[in-house]
Amino acid sequence: MSTHKLPGYGATLRTAKRLAEEAVPVVERAVPGKMPEVQIILATGRGMAELVTAAEVETAGDVDKWVQARALRAAKRAADDVAGRTIPLADGGVLVVINVEQHPNEATFATTLVHELVHAMQLSRKGVRDRIVSGLRHDLGVERLSCRQNRECERCLEQEEREAYSREYLARRVVPSAA
Repeated sequence: MSTHKLPGYGATLRTAKRLAEEAVPVVERAVPGKMPEVQIILATGRGMAELVTAAEVETAGDVDKWVQARALRAAKRAADDVAGRTIPLADGGVLVVINVEQHPNEATFATTLVHELVHAMQLSRKGVRDRIVSGLRHDLGVERLSCRQNRECERCLEQEEREAYSREYLARRVVPSAA
C-alpha cells in the first residue's frame, strides 16, 4: 500500500492499510477465486489517471505514443467520477488504485476497497485475465478483436461489474456503518 502524488495523507494511508488488512480475508472467503498479489495505491483523481494509463500501457505492450496521450487525456477527463480501478499487471499481479477525493469517510472507502478486491479476485479466474488484457489491447489499438469477440468481452465485463456491486455488502464486515 502506498500513495501517489499525495502529500500530507499519512493518517489516511494508515487507515487504508488497516482497512485493507481487514478486507482481504473477508473477500477471500466470500468470493470464488484466489487472491493474486495486489498493490493498492491511493491517489488523487489526476494521479489516478496517470497511474491507470501507465499500467494499462505496460500491460497492453506495444502502444503508440499518440494512443498513450489520447488514453491519458480520456482518463483525466473521467478521473473525477471514478472512485477506484483495478488493472491487471504484466507481471501477473493486480494494481488497485483508489481516488481518495471520492471517499469522505471510512465507510465509503471500505465499500470501494471491497468492490475493487472483488475485481482482483475475478482476475484470478480461468481466462478472465487474458480476456481483460485482449480487451485492453483492443481499446488501445494494439490488437483488434472481432465485433463478436468485443461484444462478448463487454458482456463479461458487465457481468463481473454486477458481481462486484452485489458483494459490496461485505464492507459492513470491515466497517459496520458501510454499505
